[in-house]
Amino acid sequence: MAIPERRDCVKYTYKDYLNWPDAERWELIDGIPYDMSPAPTRKHQKISGELFAAIHNYLKGKTCEVYSAPFDVRLIIDNEEDEEITNVVQPDISVICDISKLDDRGCKGSPDLIIEIVAPSTLKKDLKEKFYLYEKARVKEYWIVYPDEKTIVLYRLNNTNKYGRPEVYSEEDTIKVGIFEALEINLNDIFSH
Repeated sequence: MAIPERRDCVKYTYKDYLNWPDAERWELIDGIPYDMSPAPTRKHQKISGELFAAIHNYLKGKTCEVYSAPFDVRLIIDNEEDEEITNVVQPDISVICDISKLDDRGCKGSPDLIIEIVAPSTLKKDLKEKFYLYEKARVKEYWIVYPDEKTIVLYRLNNTNKYGRPEVYSEEDTIKVGIFEALEINLNDIFSH
């Protein structure tokens, strides 16, 4: 099935998404398809790999799991049945601590931590559409990585289920990952190329 032309008045579901060509990568946000091309840059991939490795190494022997894109995350907003879900994203990195959310298709429910590495083509989507989607889906931590600026902006869900003030970290800083007791990530290790 070919992807229909994007029109904001047409809402697609996970059932539609499953029938789109495997060679193409798409995301659905509120039923609207977003093309995931072009492929990420080398710098993007390097940063993603370093963050993934730091988290993966920390999680060895623990119950949480970390996944890198492409990995489907089906976000349930209004108790939709699986094939009726209208929000399917492929974050650069997802950490899931409730293993019951994992199945052979990816994650059904909200990860505890999502990391997105921005590019000019994804900036608006990552800062606006995904920010509000992840907040609504109650993702505990949302990190937005700016590769060229060597900066990470971190949002944590507060007790009113809203993201609090952004925390901004640069390459000389260390991030204390809020969802874990003892994980700290030195950003100089992440951004050194």
